[in-house]
Amino acid sequence: MSYKVETVLKDAVSTIGESPHWDDATQTLLYVDILKGDIHRYDPANGKVDVLHLDGGVGFVLPRKKGGLLAGFGQAFVSVDWETKTVTKLAEVDLGSNIKLNDGKCDARGRVWAGTLDWQLTPHKGSLYCLDIDGSVSKQDENFTIANGMAWSPDNKTMYFIDTTPREVYAYDYDIDTGKISNRRLVVNFNDIPELCSKDVMGPDGMTIDTEGNLWVACLQGGCVAKIEPQTGKLLQKVDIPDAKRITSVCWGGKNLDELYVTTLKMHPTRATFPVIDSLDGSLFRVTGLGAHGTPAEMYRG
Repeated sequence: MSYKVETVLKDAVSTIGESPHWDDATQTLLYVDILKGDIHRYDPANGKVDVLHLDGGVGFVLPRKKGGLLAGFGQAFVSVDWETKTVTKLAEVDLGSNIKLNDGKCDARGRVWAGTLDWQLTPHKGSLYCLDIDGSVSKQDENFTIANGMAWSPDNKTMYFIDTTPREVYAYDYDIDTGKISNRRLVVNFNDIPELCSKDVMGPDGMTIDTEGNLWVACLQGGCVAKIEPQTGKLLQKVDIPDAKRITSVCWGGKNLDELYVTTLKMHPTRATFPVIDSLDGSLFRVTGLGAHGTPAEMYRG
């Protein structure tokens, strides 16, 4: 199937572009520039980008039903008022450690799920947390290195979750009523997929899912997005992103939720292993003509 890759915003971020979230209500795209501490809101109708700066690293951003936004800010889940620039702490994790919140997403009941990692990427220091709609936080799993992308099956019976460093995607049995996960198992290992097992591909990063239950996984340093069938671990399609290698995350957007938005990493100012290597690293892309689509992304209901 023929698809088209469009560079929507060149140099969309100066450090790490991440956490794209399509706000169906406003038909705009939210995403973050992690190390710069910026939240971006892109309106494809007019091409305008609004930016809100937070004084510190921001891992992810989501709309909030009560108004404003919910963000992962350092070790804290915070509410953000765009107009007043007010940041209010709601809950914290791993106090007194070198841990920070990384990727985050809402389940179908409006709970926020977020992974953590150690700033130095120390192995097995990351965890998976859930911020419930009553404001309580619970640790759901642990011993990850780079806790990353997540998605839920169309029937909400399975939750998928990525740990980038071992290059693995896991599945859990998921109880939508209680928000509990169980029976973690490996469903995709990049080392077992010939097209993705190269040492040049750091591993899976962010991901989303389509209405047929296929995973769309950002391949960090692989210059592509991989469409994978989680039941078999089979690579169904490889969507190449020209002139960009550091693909960080993806989400469905557009009026029909059939446009795949792709964020990328430009550079990591504190790591020599992340120099700018491709001309469009740090850009925001949109892919059309994929023959797939998603469902509206949920907002935090707390």
